[in-house]
Amino acid sequence: MDRNAMLIDVLKRAPVIPVLTVQGPEDAIPLAEALVAGGLPVLEVTLRTEGALKAIEAIKHAVPDAILGAGTVLSASQVLEAKSAGAAFLVSPGSTPALADAAAHADIAFLPGVATASEAMAMAELGFHVLKFFPAEPAGGVPYLKSLSAPLPHLMFCPTGGIDEAKAKSYLALPNVICVGGSWVTPADALKANDWARVTELARACAHLRAQ
Repeated sequence: MDRNAMLIDVLKRAPVIPVLTVQGPEDAIPLAEALVAGGLPVLEVTLRTEGALKAIEAIKHAVPDAILGAGTVLSASQVLEAKSAGAAFLVSPGSTPALADAAAHADIAFLPGVATASEAMAMAELGFHVLKFFPAEPAGGVPYLKSLSAPLPHLMFCPTGGIDEAKAKSYLALPNVICVGGSWVTPADALKANDWARVTELARACAHLRAQ
C-alpha cells in the first residue's frame, strides 16, 4: 500500500481529527482516552510544546486504539523525531520540497498543508494527493474547496483552521473532503476542569457528523 492509500485509510476512520496541543503525558493520556472512547481514534498532536514528543510516546503505549499524527511539523529533524516517537503520520501547516522529501525518505505518511490551487498542484507533482487545506476559513473556506473539485478531481483535502461543528458539516458535504481537523472538540474549559466525560460527549457528536 502506498503512502497516499495508507493516509486515506487512516483519515477515513472518523470525520473529525482532533488537533491537540498538550504539555506532556499527564494531560495527553486522559484526553486521548476520552476522544477514542467517543469514537475519534485519529489524533493530531501538535509539536508546539516541549512535551509533545513524549506525549505521543505515552499515548502510543497507554492508548493502543489511538492512531497518532504529529502536527505542526516544520523541519526534517522533526520528521525523524515524530516517527521515532510513534507517530503514524505527519501534518504540516504549509509545504516545502525539502519537508516533502524528508517525509518521503522517512517512509511515513505525510499530510502537507496547502492554501492555494498552485500549492496543491505542486504537492501533487511530488506525489501527495491527500492534502491539508490550511488555514481553511481565512483561505476561502467551503466555497474555495468546492471550486477546486472540478479542476483538481484527483486530490482530497482535510480542511483545518477556524472550523467548528456547524462549519464541519458543510465541509464534510463536499466530495473532495475526506475529513476535517479542529480543536473545538477539546474546549479549554473542559480540559482545565479535567472534564473528560464532556470531551467524550463532544467526540461522540463529531463521530456521527458525516452520517447527518
